[in-house]
Order: sequence, then structure tokens, then C-alpha cells
Amino acid sequence: MIKLHHLNRSRSHRIFWLLEEIGEPYDVVHYERDSVTNLAPPELLHIHPLGKSPMIELDGRLITESGAIVEVLCQRFAPQMIPDLGTDAYISHLELTHFAEGSAMTPILLNLYVGRLGEAGAPLHPRIQGELDSHFSYMNGLLRPSGHFVMDQLSAADIMLSFPAEIAIRMGRADDFAALASFVKEMQARPAYQRAVEQGNC
Repeated sequence: MIKLHHLNRSRSHRIFWLLEEIGEPYDVVHYERDSVTNLAPPELLHIHPLGKSPMIELDGRLITESGAIVEVLCQRFAPQMIPDLGTDAYISHLELTHFAEGSAMTPILLNLYVGRLGEAGAPLHPRIQGELDSHFSYMNGLLRPSGHFVMDQLSAADIMLSFPAEIAIRMGRADDFAALASFVKEMQARPAYQRAVEQGNC
């Protein structure tokens, strides 16, 4: 049995969604953000020293980091969501899985935290906005005619890139990045995605 440690309004929504797509039985432990600080609750620290979500337990092993979780779940339960090893598509899969949490999240998080500094952060905004434009444009240009990132069906890369793509649209950039906007709309329309939203308070 798979157990997901799920924090509301977090990147663990992707894992919730993936589990719904896979169709394997799983249990969920729900955690709620502090209504004042918006921080994760201290209970998550009892599971892992960093107190981060998502985390899953599989075969008695705690697995952290979104990209690692997606890779393990897809390899075991949905190999069709990962391109064949040794192919060019597999290299793209690796690149984009790491890009989603590495490169793409850096300007997103900088924008969030610097935005809280008010006027003190103003000198950094042009550089951050330039980086956001660059990363969102890169993602927008990668989408295939099928509306997916690596294969012409739902893949692990789509799951991972859904989070920064959704942030781009929530930032009001749909008109600037039409392919990303279409991708987000299609992913959010999937029944498994909608079940994850309903059950996970995402």
C-alpha cells in the first residue's frame, strides 16, 4: 500500500493527481497549513527532518522529493508514462523532470519571497520578471502539437511541469503563453486531476 503525506495548497497535489491516474490503492495523511503563517504544521517534522511535503511511504521506505516520487511511482506502476531508456525522449524526460523543481522553481520562489519585501525588493523585480519570462517561454515552446511535453500522451514530465505551468497562468500570463494555458486547461479537465482536487483540498 502507498501512503501519501499530503499538505494542502502545495506541490504534493501533483503526487495526489499521479496516484489517481495510476489507479493503485493508496492512503493519505492530510496536513493543513497554518492559517496565519501559511507554513506546514510541525507534525511533518515527525516524518522527516525537513518537514516538507510531498512524501510517500512505499514498501516501508520513506521517499521524498517530487521528482524522485514521480519517477519511482511511474517506473513501478505506470511505465508507459516514462519513455524507453536510452531514447532521446528519455533524455528529455530527465531534463524536464529536473527542470521543473530546479530551474523553473527558482524565479517563482524568488518572486514570492522578494514580493513580501515591499519597496525593499523593488530593485530585484526586473531581473526576476525577466527570468520568469524566460522560463515560461521555454516551457511554452516545448509543448508538442499533442499538448504534452515529451510524449503524445500523459507522461511523468507533464505531471512535474504542471505546477510551474499553473503558476504562470495564475500570474495572469495566459495571453502571453497560449500553449501553456491550453496545457493547464487540458490537465485540469482530466477526471483524475479533478478527483485529486476534490479529495486533497488542493
